[in-house]
Formats: sequence, C-alpha cells, structure tokens
Amino acid sequence: MHFLTQPPRFLFFTGKGGVGKTSIACATAIHLAASGRRVLLVSTDPASNVGQVFGLPIGNTITPIPQVPHLAALEIDPQAAAQAYRDRIVGPVRGVLPDTVVKGIEEQLSGACTTEIAAFDEFTALLTSTTFTAEYDHIVFDTAPTGHTIRLLQLPGAWSGFLAEGRGDASCLGPLAGLEKQRAQYKEAVDSLADPQRTRLILVARAQDSALREVARTHAELAKIGLSQQYLVINGVLPPREAALDPLAAAICQREQAALAALPSVLRALPRDTLALKPFNLVGLDALRHLFTEGEPAARENEAPPLELEAPSLAALIDEIAADHHGLVMVMGKGGVGKTTLAAAIAVGLAHRGLPVHLTTSDPAAHLAETLHGSLDHLTVSRIDPHVEIENYQQHVLNTKGASLDAAGRALLEEDLRSPCTEEIAVFQAFSRIIRESGTKFVVMDTAPTGHSLLLLDATGAYHREIERQFAGKNLHITTPMMRLQDPKQTKILLVTLAETTPVLEAAVLQADLRRAGIEPWAWVINNSVAAAHPHSPLLLARARNERKEIAAVALQQAHRYAVVPLLQEEPVGVAPLLALSRPPAISHQDAPPSSHVHAPQPGDG
Repeated sequence: MHFLTQPPRFLFFTGKGGVGKTSIACATAIHLAASGRRVLLVSTDPASNVGQVFGLPIGNTITPIPQVPHLAALEIDPQAAAQAYRDRIVGPVRGVLPDTVVKGIEEQLSGACTTEIAAFDEFTALLTSTTFTAEYDHIVFDTAPTGHTIRLLQLPGAWSGFLAEGRGDASCLGPLAGLEKQRAQYKEAVDSLADPQRTRLILVARAQDSALREVARTHAELAKIGLSQQYLVINGVLPPREAALDPLAAAICQREQAALAALPSVLRALPRDTLALKPFNLVGLDALRHLFTEGEPAARENEAPPLELEAPSLAALIDEIAADHHGLVMVMGKGGVGKTTLAAAIAVGLAHRGLPVHLTTSDPAAHLAETLHGSLDHLTVSRIDPHVEIENYQQHVLNTKGASLDAAGRALLEEDLRSPCTEEIAVFQAFSRIIRESGTKFVVMDTAPTGHSLLLLDATGAYHREIERQFAGKNLHITTPMMRLQDPKQTKILLVTLAETTPVLEAAVLQADLRRAGIEPWAWVINNSVAAAHPHSPLLLARARNERKEIAAVALQQAHRYAVVPLLQEEPVGVAPLLALSRPPAISHQDAPPSSHVHAPQPGDG
C-alpha cells in the first residue's frame, strides 16, 4: 500500500459518506500498531461508527483497544463539541441583546459548519500539543477538515462581533465568533496539516464517475491551500473474476473499469491504491485485519440470521403520492446515493400515470434533463444552474449587506458567501419560484436544501415572520414556502440512502435536522440494493445478506414508510430505464429461514 509507505505522524482520511474511510482508517491503525508503533485513532465524523467497528464503546475519552497492543481510540462527539461551542459564544450575549438577535445567532451556529469547526477546535490539541503527541508514534484521523473550514481559519481580521452587529447574513462565519484567542493555536495546526513531513492526507473514493469527480474537487481545494501531500485510495472495486458468474457483476465491473479509465487528470499524478470489494462486513478486528489482504475472517458462531423483509417498492410510494393529484415532492440525501436518478424516476412514474409533473433539478451534469425533455407526455423539466444562482445571490448580498462594510468586513463576507450553505440558499431561492406550481400539479425537486439552510432562511431573512406580521388581522390566507414545507398535505420529503451503515446513519442525522425545522420526512428510499437485484455472484450474495440488516434498521427504527430500489445492470438514463425503477422488487430470502420472518411497516402504517 503506497499510503502506508513511511507514514508520517499524522494520517488524515477524508471522503464522502459510504466510501469506507472509517474502515480503512481503523485497518490502518491496526496495521501500524501490529508493527509495534504506538497509535491513537481519532474520529470526528458526526456519524462515527468506530466503536461499532471495534465492537466496544469508545466515546470522548481515550480508550485502549484490549485485543490490539499499542492501539487506543477516541471519538470526538461533534454534536457535544458544537453545543459546548455554542454555549461559549451565545452565553455572554444572552439577556444583553434582543431575543430575536440571540435566536438568529443560535441558528447561525446550528449548522454543519459549526459542527466541523467545533470538532476542529477539539482535535487542534492533538496536532499542537508536543506533550500529548509524544505518547504516540502515529495519530490516525477518520475524517479531515474541509478546505472551506481551513480557509475560514486562515482569514485575517476580527471575527468577533461580525455576526452580533448584524453586518451580514453569514451562514458559516457565525461559528468563528470569539475565536480570536485561538488564532495562534489554529495557525500552528494548519501549518502542521500543510507539512508533508508531519501529515499525509488520504482521499478515499469509490470507482464511480461522480465519486471520482468529487474527490478531484477535494484534491484541488486542499492543494490550493497548501495541503499537497495527498494519496488516493479507490475502495470497494468488484474483482473481475466475479463478472463471469453473474450478469449483474459483469455490468458493475464494466462500469467501474470505465470510471477508472476516465480518472480525472488531477488524480492520475497521485500515489494510488485500489482495494477490492469484500464479501463481509468490516466490523470486528478479524475483518479489519483482512481488509488489506486476501482471504476472509473466520465465520462467527451463533451469529443471528438476517431478518426477512417484505420490502415495499418505489411503485407503491408513487401510487400513494399520485393519490393526491398534486403537491411538492422533495428528494433529499447525501452525495452519491442516487437522489437525482430517483427524483427523475418519481417524476416519470407520476407522468406515466397521466398526472402533470414539473421535474426541477440543480444537477450540474443535467444528463437526465436532456434525456427526459419532451420525451414523455405530462412531464416538463427545468434545470437550475447553481453557478448562475450563486453568483446572483452573492452579488445581491454584497450590494446590500456588504455596501457599508470596510475592506476587512467585506473580505469576511465574501469568504462566507463561498460556503456550502450559501449554495443551498441560492439554489433554494430559485426553487422557491417553482414551488407555487405545486398547487395545481406535481413539482418534484431534486437536490433539496438541508434543514439548517431552511431554518437559516427563516431566521436571518425573517421572511416567514414578516409575511405573517404584514397580513395579520386581514383575514387573508397566506402560505409561505416554509409553511408549505412543514405541511405534510402539501409536501412529501423522501430521504434517499444506501443499505450501508454510514449512509443510513447520515440519513438519520439529516432526518433529525429536518425535524428541528418542523419538517417530518414522509418516506425513506433505499437505493441501489444488491439484495433486491437477485445476484448470483457469491460475493454479491454475501453483500446482499449484509444489506438486509441495514434495511431492517431503516424499516423498524427510522422510517414511517420506505421503499427498496434494486441495483440495475444498466445506468437508468432515459424514460424506459427510469420506469423500470418503479417495478416492485422482491428480496431473495433463500439465505434466511422462514422462522426469521418479520413484517416491516407498510406505506400508510404511520
């Protein structure tokens, strides 16, 4: 493994959810400890499952791993860190500033940027404390800070007071209030990250076009700010030998090899490792020890068989949606789970039932919009260009909120306007112009904003409250976009995930985020399920058995209603393949005895 050759003290693994960075980080820590090195494994992932991987509780204290000499682990709880961080900032102004201002500050500090910066605040000590780090030869981090967070920490000027003085609708600068005291410590931490003698960044991706394009953007963003010592690990590649056994396996192999052949040029120059897809779950020390090698862990005795599920289909959900004849359908989920494809499938399914549908997407590729345009009666498609919307929004804020700022304040505002939150807000404002159509037809919205961004629009723009105040006592029925989203009769939120541990955990976090905004998800959709595709390859059959445990977790613990969509041999582009997605799947039960049957909640069970 190239990334394990002469490793420096700090190793950071980064990548979007579900690519396997936690498993690789854990396996790396075990590998280094086995060679006699003293190793600390640290996770700052909000959906961390390090404790689950090792099979013991870890938490926010350094915990030795009994079965691995020289190895200890630590899970920094980002939510607890963020709450403590918010309390330090909001506490001094509570009772001093008006309640409306304090509420605005609290919402500014409620999003992902606060969580990430608070976590960075926690592990800064691990990068800068020579006394602490002297106890370990290596510190392995599961989840690295993003380039946006590091740029924020590098900004000049005074952060304190920028938000409290109301000098901008900041979405990510809020978390920086009160950080001036840590400036020297943060500079030392950022310098350590940029030092190739001390730090190595490992980019983790899957052999998929979208995942590789995203990791190429991450590489460029981090390299631009000086973090140039990067390695690439492409995880979970299906071994070609499986292709001869199964048409589905053959199609997967062909897609993956095509993606690797088209690897973005900026990634070709990086040292690269490829890890084969494993038939077993990477949980437990024995499994982790086999990640970098051939072979499989010993079978566990007395392991409970997976639950048998009667999985509802996407067609069943579409039938229930269609019964309302019109409304807003928002498809949400983390990157890489296939929400754009499912949004198109839902739109096609509704139009195929003879209902008028407007599908709107901000997908940069826009291949679905091009494929669908004019190809099906009752369906219209529009594409919102995120770059245009962001540029217009940034210019508007700079011309209004930024007009009276000095050079330093304007620089802070410009950096904030490059944040992920800004993109969500700008795109949602464009979507809002289309939402009103849902009173007479179906509007299916792809790439929807998070609960934090929705609350940010409501809290800092005060649009919802301003409309209510203007029309109070006038006996008029006013429906704001926020009110429409909170009304389950008008809006149905579908959360998209994969039947894998991390994507399910991330979808659960997103569900909690939406509930905080008063929005209840209507259904979950488990996409690209191997279990629902009836594989014949031994490796894929083993993966299918593992998936069923995650499907059970969604069905029995998370969702009011859900659907399972099978992994297809061909990419679902065009009307016919998208219609095929709504055909009822049947998960093979041959690997579970009839006595394990569990009837999962069906649509409408609530």
